Amino acid sequence: MNHPIALASLLALTTSLAVALPKPDPANGDIKLPEGFGAVVVADDLGGLRFITVSPAGDVFVKSRRSGIIALRDADGDGRAEEKREFGSGGGTGISWRDGWLYHSTDDDIYRYALPDGALEPAAGAELIVKGLPNERQHAAKSIAFDGEGRLYTDVGAPSNAGGNPDRVLNAKGVRPSPILERHAGIWRFDAAKPAQDQVRDGFRFSTGSRHILAINWNPVSRAMFVVMMGRDQLNTVAPQFFDAKANAELPAEEMHRLDEGANLGWPYTFWDPMKKVRVLAPEYGGDGKKQPEEKYSAPLIAFPAHWAPMQMAFNSGGNFPERYRGGAFVAFHGSWNRAPELQKGYKVVFIPFGTDGMPTGEYETFADGFAGTEEIKSPGDARFRPCGVAFGPDGSLYVSDSQKGRVWRIFHTGK
Repeated sequence: MNHPIALASLLALTTSLAVALPKPDPANGDIKLPEGFGAVVVADDLGGLRFITVSPAGDVFVKSRRSGIIALRDADGDGRAEEKREFGSGGGTGISWRDGWLYHSTDDDIYRYALPDGALEPAAGAELIVKGLPNERQHAAKSIAFDGEGRLYTDVGAPSNAGGNPDRVLNAKGVRPSPILERHAGIWRFDAAKPAQDQVRDGFRFSTGSRHILAINWNPVSRAMFVVMMGRDQLNTVAPQFFDAKANAELPAEEMHRLDEGANLGWPYTFWDPMKKVRVLAPEYGGDGKKQPEEKYSAPLIAFPAHWAPMQMAFNSGGNFPERYRGGAFVAFHGSWNRAPELQKGYKVVFIPFGTDGMPTGEYETFADGFAGTEEIKSPGDARFRPCGVAFGPDGSLYVSDSQKGRVWRIFHTGK
């Protein structure tokens, strides 16, 4: 017969082991964190990485930009991955764990592996869920997310800067309605379990007017999808009579929105000016930096600085982080490439507080910084690291992936 005191002691020991935290690395693995936080390097030199997800067992799965999936397991609790497995192919960006399945995307398709909790690699091949998504190189990466009912969402980015024909050239002119919007520049919804779906035959056009969205996630409090859209480039290339190099560096905003069914975010016809705090017409459609569109499009909930390149977004459901972070969003910003002759910016992870109503408060703050290694960034290649993926583990630690050299961090609150 089991003794109740012995059972209680065993339970207490098990609980303490479950929440035990590793010792932070010196300099937190070369990144800067708020006071009270530490980080360890889970794995390093994995090559260019994209998005990341963590299973309920605490195993880390990260997409390799040019090959397949890398699975990492910390077997002894020191924060570092002693076990590594690689499987799959096709490169790509999106990856997400859902009900015993590991979903991932290439630039063309979405797949899933049966991967029960505790398994580090699948026993069988991938099942094709969505096939033949548009892939025209520019903005071809496919992010994936699930809503509260388990339905699958993916972005189909625009193969264009702002719909100009030709694009990205002096005096480029756009066409209304833009033919790009027929199969691109929006979010499509699919059945997460139905094999071999086609965009036109099976997909539901959930929203439109978004140039490229990689930061997308479901907020269980507001029961809504939130996104951060990547803004356009090269205003001074297309219309130097209205936009100088300084304006090009600071315009337009990277826009955060609550994405409801039927939403239209205004691309390619408009962009959000974060200085004037107004939506204006794009020069390809008669804009001069002042004219506003006749149509009404939503203002962003938050206007982030231009060209920071929002990547993966994760919501904190509690656990390790202090209460003030509960329910908030964390977004990895990849960093800019086109602010020249100004210095490039971004290269950080930001925290966005959300209220009890499941909506952002309208503010944000830098959470993790120092990835670039220097403030003197003239091109992305100068950066030491570029944050790309963010995901929370079952204990509440935040995992961050790097696309530059292939480093993975685990960030946690030390309790100090």
